[in-house]
Formats: sequence, structure tokens, C-alpha cells
Amino acid sequence: MKNLTSTVGRVLFAIPFGIFGIMHIMFYDAMVGMVPDYIPGGGIWIYITGMALLAACTAIIIKKIAKIACLLLALLLLIFILTMHIPGLMSEEDVQMQMSMMQMLKDMALMGSALTYAGLLGDD
Repeated sequence: MKNLTSTVGRVLFAIPFGIFGIMHIMFYDAMVGMVPDYIPGGGIWIYITGMALLAACTAIIIKKIAKIACLLLALLLLIFILTMHIPGLMSEEDVQMQMSMMQMLKDMALMGSALTYAGLLGDD
């Protein structure tokens, strides 16, 4: 039973990142406006983060370099928190501030899960 629950949990954890990655690539035009102006490179980051999310999803599901994938995923989520969500909390608009808070808390929870899973894994 432990093997079944850990496998299901691992796959359920990874799938949203794959979907987020696909959405980054498919909906580039809608997402490009979310890249803060102070980040050099502009829209290229949409594709880079999309590919990173897909790579993390794949690595976690197939259990190849999953520990490093989880650590890098946690770092990516921290970058999202620092560059997008925390500045969004300073917004004058209540709706923007609330959305930033929800997104920040979601990414914090996912970051914690990625770090927990990385800690549970042995060396790849």
C-alpha cells in the first residue's frame, strides 16, 4: 500500500507542473504580459519556464534525476514568489493583491512539497 500511495502521490504532484508547462507554451501571448518589465529578456522566459516545468514533471514521474528536478523546481517557485507574487502584493488594486497572495501561498505550498520530496529521495 505504501508503494501505491507514494507512486500516486508522486504522479499527482508532477502532473500540474506538466500542465503549467504546456500552458506556458500554448498560451504565450496571454502570458507574456505577466513578465515584469524589470526582468531582462522579456517573453523568452515564458518558454524557458514552460520547458523547465515540463522537464521537472517528466523527471519526477519517471524517477530519473528526480531529486535535482525537485530542488530546481523549488528554486523556480521561489523565483516566482520573489519576482511576481511579492511585488503583486504591493499593488494598489485589491483584486491584484488578493490574486498575488493566493498565487504566492500556492507556490509556497508547492515549493514545500518539492523540497519534502527531494529530502525523501536518496541520491539519484
